Amino acid sequence: MATIKIKQVKSRIKCPAVQKRTLDALGLRKMNQVVEKEATPAILGMVNKVRHLVEVANA
Repeated sequence: MATIKIKQVKSRIKCPAVQKRTLDALGLRKMNQVVEKEATPAILGMVNKVRHLVEVANA
């Protein structure tokens, strides 16, 4: 499976609690943090929920 790099580019302040928990589940705790994850359907679904807060690049 391919890997993707996920970077948080916008603040989680004033976001709904569900989106904050999604960022936590992805491993993103602060701004400009980058994590590498496998591109599974579950991960891609989580990224889709917070797509306005993150940038995604192929690893």
